[in-house]
Amino acid sequence: MKLIVKGLVLSLLVSTGLMATEKAAVAQENDVRVFTADNTEGKITAKSIEEAFKKSGFFIAANNDMNFPFKRDFKKTSFDVYNLFVVFRKDTVLALAKDYPEIGLFTPMSMSIYTKKGDKTISVSSLKASAMARIMKIPEDNPAIVALGKKVEEALKAAMPNGKFVPLPYKMKKPTQEIITRVTFEQKGDDWEEAKDDFQMAFEGELAPSGFVMAGFTDLNYDLDEHDKDWYYFYDVYSICSIPVIYEVAKLHPEAGAFAPCSAYMYQKKGEKTVHIAFPNVHKWIAALNIEDQASIDVLLDAQKKFEAILAKITKE
Repeated sequence: MKLIVKGLVLSLLVSTGLMATEKAAVAQENDVRVFTADNTEGKITAKSIEEAFKKSGFFIAANNDMNFPFKRDFKKTSFDVYNLFVVFRKDTVLALAKDYPEIGLFTPMSMSIYTKKGDKTISVSSLKASAMARIMKIPEDNPAIVALGKKVEEALKAAMPNGKFVPLPYKMKKPTQEIITRVTFEQKGDDWEEAKDDFQMAFEGELAPSGFVMAGFTDLNYDLDEHDKDWYYFYDVYSICSIPVIYEVAKLHPEAGAFAPCSAYMYQKKGEKTVHIAFPNVHKWIAALNIEDQASIDVLLDAQKKFEAILAKITKE
């Protein structure tokens, strides 16, 4: 395939020379927020939160209990509850996918549901709708984005009636590197379906050997086709998780689930031969969560390097 690189960040510069592309505007307040409720009686669970989101019109892409892999791989956990929760709204996709192809950066969107060891509260972290809009290059006052934010709050309040948004003990900082990694390449041959199957098979085959788990897969184009929206040959979003990363980072920043699993989109527009791949990279984590401990930074940059290596490999084949 002919390779056109539009991004890969600092952690791979030395080994590949590839450069990252997108700089984020920096908000004055935190992009991540945490909704917390008293749960002394233990009636609020990851499952009950999932049900509230379903009732509010969200499609549930994943709701994974991370304590099992934490205990399996590291023999311990800092949490009584730690789930990575992945959701999206189909009406949001229908409203935005034509004009804003970056929709897949946070569709589905990730959240963490957590209770620290011994605590009597339960919390849900998420990224503000305005922050997602800014990163996806969608106006923050877009009606579909505003509605999405209201629906998230509606679902949280239904799931956790006595809950409230709590202030984080830090302010997000300015990213030192680009926050979106992007790669484009040209379709090989005349059959887009065959080309798609080939590179996605190669991509999926590289995940586990590099330490990644495919936590979910979302075919956004399925719903578009059902509504006769003929804009893309395909639009797929992989929810990619690195268990060592979320285990390490969540110790100090359980709200990191607002970025994990990471949504990596792959799409090809109708009538074009260019395939687009992108994902929010670890520099967004580091800046938005004000991460300063070296253990978290090291594991994040290592995962970034490995993921970029996968993209470099499959787009050159």
